[in-house]
Amino acid sequence: MRGSFDPTAEGPSRSHWRTLATLMPYLWPQGRWDLRFRVIVAMILLATAKVAIVFIPFVYKEVVDSLNITGTDGKISAAVTIPVLMIFAFGAARLAGQAFGELRDAVFAKVGQNALRTVALQVFRHLHHLSLRFHLDRRTGGLSRAIERGTKGIDFLLRFSLFNILPTLLELSLVCGVLLINYGADYSGITLFAVGIYIVFTLTVTEWRLKHRREMNRTDSEANTRAIDSLLNFETVKYFGNESHEANRFDQSMAQYESAAVRSQTSLALLNIGQGVIIAFGMCSVMLLAAQGIIDGELTIGDFVLINTFMMQLYQPLGFLGFVYREIKQSLVDMDKMFELIEVHTEVADTPGAAPLQISAGDVAFEHVDFGYEANRQILHDVSFRVPAGHTVAIVGPSGAGKSTISRILFRFYDVQGGRVLIDGQDVRGVSQQSLRANVGIVPQDTVLFNDSIRYNIRYGRVDATDEEIEAAAKLAQIHDFVATLPDGYDTAVGERGLKLSGGEKQRVAIARTILKDPAILLFDEATSALDSQTEKEIQAALRLVSRDRTTLVIAHRLSTIVDADEIIVLEAGRIVERGRHEALLAANNTYAAMWQRQQEQAEALQRLERLDKDEPQLEKEPVV
Repeated sequence: MRGSFDPTAEGPSRSHWRTLATLMPYLWPQGRWDLRFRVIVAMILLATAKVAIVFIPFVYKEVVDSLNITGTDGKISAAVTIPVLMIFAFGAARLAGQAFGELRDAVFAKVGQNALRTVALQVFRHLHHLSLRFHLDRRTGGLSRAIERGTKGIDFLLRFSLFNILPTLLELSLVCGVLLINYGADYSGITLFAVGIYIVFTLTVTEWRLKHRREMNRTDSEANTRAIDSLLNFETVKYFGNESHEANRFDQSMAQYESAAVRSQTSLALLNIGQGVIIAFGMCSVMLLAAQGIIDGELTIGDFVLINTFMMQLYQPLGFLGFVYREIKQSLVDMDKMFELIEVHTEVADTPGAAPLQISAGDVAFEHVDFGYEANRQILHDVSFRVPAGHTVAIVGPSGAGKSTISRILFRFYDVQGGRVLIDGQDVRGVSQQSLRANVGIVPQDTVLFNDSIRYNIRYGRVDATDEEIEAAAKLAQIHDFVATLPDGYDTAVGERGLKLSGGEKQRVAIARTILKDPAILLFDEATSALDSQTEKEIQAALRLVSRDRTTLVIAHRLSTIVDADEIIVLEAGRIVERGRHEALLAANNTYAAMWQRQQEQAEALQRLERLDKDEPQLEKEPVV
């Protein structure tokens, strides 16, 4: 199984036969006899449509030969009723060919659309089961394009492989058989030879052209990735005035796409001209034979028309062969990229038969935990601590000490390399991830909201919550009064990633969402570090309400927010260097005391600046001596 995915990588990474084998179960789904019956009926209709189409030239021949019958006086004989019947038969055959083809499409539509839906849903589910590591490394723009092109590739493959290539091969077999039996080996031989040369030429040139199409796809994904990344970071672009830089990066990818597209289009002209030469050669050769047969008295005018009609019917679908082959090849590449996503290894997976987490009190324990994101970069070293049920434990330390890593491990976004994490004595690796995360709530430092309403974002904590429960949670989070002042109230849209709300408002929405979830264990990951002092006090008040009588783990930057914690753990370079209550750690006059002193000095300096700002207008009013 693959452990990584690159949507911009060129060329197929596995055989096309394997990709087709992956697709087939979706077209013949287990236990879906209704869909299997549709597949069988569609194949019968396909064959019937082709038989009707092959029958058309025979009717056409009879019409022409009947019209060519004259009496001794040069007038058309009484047999004129035959062409009338044949003309109706000709119309009926054409109608049957079209009708059976349309019925085939209608019958198979549910099979194809069900396959598209099933594959897309499976990929979507799998993406949500992949580890955080995958999503941190992903390129969202390229990933979305890979899924989009993959589903379109399946749709194209079903429509053109089943309903273009296979019918054309069937028609070719029937036509060559008819020519061989009725007109001899020369006619079928020339037809097969011309078709063979046509196919070899088309596939060879198309294969050569595929490199340009792959380059187009690669640069398209790259341009899309850069565009989405730039737009998601719109504010950062503005902060640094780098609009031109972003436009140049996007244009570089689009210029490469333009170059590949031009080469693809010019090579297509070469392909089309070559195909035209081969078709003209095949048709002229067969028609010359038929004309000679008429001169020799072996064939009638109707035979000439029949053979010519066969050639036109046969070469018409072949005219799309280059396009169809190229698109099928590209569809297989696109499908392969999408199926690669399904095969990406799920790094963190439930053990077989994993039981749900049973919460009795909510006790959390880290026992001799070792962890590193990479084999050569260990983050945590022998970390052990316990958060008794209903208590609050705070973790502090400098940036890069491993504080946020602890939160990711508790949520089991990653599995530890050594030691274990227990909740009420149960190793989190032995319980289902769904039950684990259902019992742990988090208020993160950077709250990212969905581009939907405030109501939707709060309800995300428990999707079946009523409006009354949402409002009750909002009141506890101290955001209800703010929402009530908005024209649209709880239906107010928050914008992309919640950018229409301030930092404090977003945090209150996150708190309300967590209140609604009603977890046994709470985790505050530097939830107020990015807020101003006044907003911080308001958010802290809300957090104290939420965490009352709950097991709470606080990852903090500002030490003033965790002075009341039952225990404070000081991390440094992934190791616990101190632990204890606030007063005891200050008395120890070690790492924590030094951190406290620095933050107090910074706070005092900030207060002096604020006082100076307030006093400045007063100084201007004093008389100059």
